[in-house]
Amino acid sequence: MSKLAINTAQNVNLDYKLIGLGERMVAFLIDGVILITYITIMENLVEFSQIFESDAWTKRGFTGLFLLPAFFYSVICHIVFGGQTIGKMILKIKVVSIDGSPTQWYNFFVRWMLRLVDLWIFTPSIGILSILLSDKKQRIGDSAAGTVVISVKKKHKISSTILEEISDDYEPVFSNVTQLTDKDVRIIKEAFTISRKNNDYKTLSLLKKKICDTLQIESKLYDVKFIDTILKDYNFYTQNM
Repeated sequence: MSKLAINTAQNVNLDYKLIGLGERMVAFLIDGVILITYITIMENLVEFSQIFESDAWTKRGFTGLFLLPAFFYSVICHIVFGGQTIGKMILKIKVVSIDGSPTQWYNFFVRWMLRLVDLWIFTPSIGILSILLSDKKQRIGDSAAGTVVISVKKKHKISSTILEEISDDYEPVFSNVTQLTDKDVRIIKEAFTISRKNNDYKTLSLLKKKICDTLQIESKLYDVKFIDTILKDYNFYTQNM
């Protein structure tokens, strides 16, 4: 099973399953059914609606206009839905940047433009071969755009890393928390999570004392609130360095 390791801002590696030919083809077929349905509806609408009672050329013009969204379907969906078409959503797969950076509109546009080579000019053989032969299961469009397709079926919970959810207006309490390392914070969070789950108040108290001794601080906050604040403060400072 091929995987992609993405490194977060806190130097936490997250592994994602790379998606090969099978699931991508199923997603492609689902999108194809959606497009064929849309095209059929639009063609019948123009053909049989009284609104478009005119000469054949005018009807063709209206039909072409209504079919434009179908032509741009893939690139529009990827941009609007952050790397997914409806087919990819159903299969729970997604296009992401290979280096873990946010995927931009121009990445999706490059992928879409090179569909001409991957899927249409030489039939799908070029795209299929490039996916099968690539270590990262990339078609030519992916290689040019710096993207890969990954599975998002098993999302990484934030609780499994040293990351903490903090609001935009969060105000830190302990400025010297940056003396801790990622390893320290990971150990603190693991012990904190387990102790809270088991209602192990003795360990929570010892953990607070150890943190206070290490950072040379004093706090009147009760144990759970204190440790939670330490974790959030660390995330606040490391994310804004």
